[in-house]
Amino acid sequence: VQLQASGGGLVQAGGSLRLSCAASGLTFSLYAMGWFRQAPGKEREFLRAITRSGGVTETADSVKGRFTISRDNAKNTAYLQMNSLKPEDTAVYYCAAKRSGYSSNWALYDYWGQGTQVTVSS
Repeated sequence: VQLQASGGGLVQAGGSLRLSCAASGLTFSLYAMGWFRQAPGKEREFLRAITRSGGVTETADSVKGRFTISRDNAKNTAYLQMNSLKPEDTAVYYCAAKRSGYSSNWALYDYWGQGTQVTVSS
């Protein structure tokens, strides 16, 4: 199983990025997907999760109204659209797959991508 996260980079505050998470080696439609991030010296933070069929579930308060999660089961890919980025959004962003139902608890996810760095300059 492999989750390949991409789309990170350096962006100015107020800008946007779209992260992608391409999955292989698993039946993608059987897995809920989640996005998390981890900044240096901080704990891993849940951002958003999406159900197997594409129903959007929980959203962290820190990104509510700014980050949108979606998925394309035909392409085995999940996305995180990030708008109105702030310097405090700087972190390594991870996608993760969880068999069956979604969760905001990172410890319950089965597979993880390698992470993609997002840096927001002020």
